[in-house]
Amino acid sequence: MDLKQRTIQREISLSGIGLHTGVKTSVTLKPAPENSGICFIRTDLPNRPAVKVTSANIIHDSKIPRCSALGCDGIMIYTVEHFLSVLSGLKISNLIVEISGEEMPGLDGSALEYLNAVKEAGIIEQNAPLSVFAVREPIGVQQGEASIYIFPADDFKVSYTLNYNDSFLKSQFITLTIDEHVYEKEIAPSRTFCLEREAAELQKNGLGKGANYQNTLVIGNDGVVENELRFADECARHKMLDLIGDLYILGQPIKGHIFAVKSGHYLNGQLLKNIEKQKERCEAVSVVSSFDETQGKTINIGEIMKILPHRYPFLLVDKVVKKE
Repeated sequence: MDLKQRTIQREISLSGIGLHTGVKTSVTLKPAPENSGICFIRTDLPNRPAVKVTSANIIHDSKIPRCSALGCDGIMIYTVEHFLSVLSGLKISNLIVEISGEEMPGLDGSALEYLNAVKEAGIIEQNAPLSVFAVREPIGVQQGEASIYIFPADDFKVSYTLNYNDSFLKSQFITLTIDEHVYEKEIAPSRTFCLEREAAELQKNGLGKGANYQNTLVIGNDGVVENELRFADECARHKMLDLIGDLYILGQPIKGHIFAVKSGHYLNGQLLKNIEKQKERCEAVSVVSSFDETQGKTINIGEIMKILPHRYPFLLVDKVVKKE
């Protein structure tokens, strides 16, 4: 079955406090045309600058290190992972995201409110086909005890191992094949978390200004502080949620089986960049294959420009009339 690109049917707005900045921002989601991708627009700044969702715009900013951020020409969007995770789960290809500040709302700490908003706006299929990148060969990244690998597979599957040296939050493992139903029921409701011993240090460093016991699971020695778990392995599920969002910065669904151990935003981003490199190599091979199909045909200047990595007039080839 040929998959189609998707956008939303009508615009919808929501607002909330950023988990790190503590600043209230409003977000309006709007339909976008085919092949336009996902684009954030900062409505609070002059000329409404745009930040495209692409791996080239990944920013590792020491200002807010415990989140995924996108930036372009000094314009930043922080904590995009929960929202992008929803777009991945619901296979939304094209979307305009107007935001009135620099950090996406944290809402209840999960992806559930974003998911409900997108569903309320309505999801429509567009005419353009949806491109899915199928991993061709294993890709991996490791840093200390943390690692993340992706292997070829017929679907999108994630296996995540969380392991803290903590009396309550020790080892958790979850593996799921991701489709829309599984994402909505098993992943989206899981909330962000931190260890109780980390919380004071984070706030001392100016982070977590919008976090509280309702939107963040605070894990103490005896369990969750002033809250209850939605799943016994909710923390591992939330790490999976983050990972799905981080990888959707690629801009398209992936076929592959991910094995992650203690992986966070930085390592997820490194894997994404390596996936991007493999994707570029595969696209280059595809171009060469299409060139082979031209056997016996005259190839004009426009077709040559698609194959050779040079700009006119530096191609040094005007026409191919015969290929052996």
